[in-house]
Amino acid sequence: MKSPYAYIAIEGNIGAGKTTLATALAQQLGGDLMLEQFQENPFLEKFYADPERFALSVELAFVSDRYRQLRERLGARNLFRQLLIADYSFVKSLIFAKANLPAEEFKLFQTMFKLMDAQIAKPEVVAILNPNPEKIRRQIKKRGRSYEKDLPQAYLDKINEHYERHYRYARGSRILWIDTSEIDFVSNPIEAEKLMRLILEPRIPGVYHLTITPSQK
Repeated sequence: MKSPYAYIAIEGNIGAGKTTLATALAQQLGGDLMLEQFQENPFLEKFYADPERFALSVELAFVSDRYRQLRERLGARNLFRQLLIADYSFVKSLIFAKANLPAEEFKLFQTMFKLMDAQIAKPEVVAILNPNPEKIRRQIKKRGRSYEKDLPQAYLDKINEHYERHYRYARGSRILWIDTSEIDFVSNPIEAEKLMRLILEPRIPGVYHLTITPSQK
């Protein structure tokens, strides 16, 4: 299995399986893996406990850390020779800020984000894992992070809505909306291979809505 792309980002809602897939894909391809350091955000648990108070703090911490990580990793490599697979894209910061911040704070955040975004290389492929709400809930519960266990469904729905709004257009990348509701790419290697090959298929820039047929049990 080889990649025609040099920079792939795995995206999706909370609990969609981004880190699991990015890790497996990097191992399969022998690529460089970049994982979001969410546990280093000192405001994350506080945000879940008191969203109104800590929304701006958590988003500023995330965007600054993502910017630093991407600048370091992308600046030290040749995009055309070394494959990079990440479990997030930089625009994730804008999507979550839009969902979490009041209008005036978002305008300020957006101004800062645009200045930073102009200095960051864009993924050639953004693969958005899009399982149904029931599977999202099961996967959040399974990974067992205490601060996520009581996330309202309305919040998860809002995040998904903002992903859909932002990625409605290609913006120069290949945007792959992949319905993973009926597959288990963690424990089923056949379905994992189908998913990876779907992501690696050569395509022109555009928005694609894709599904995978479950394999026989």
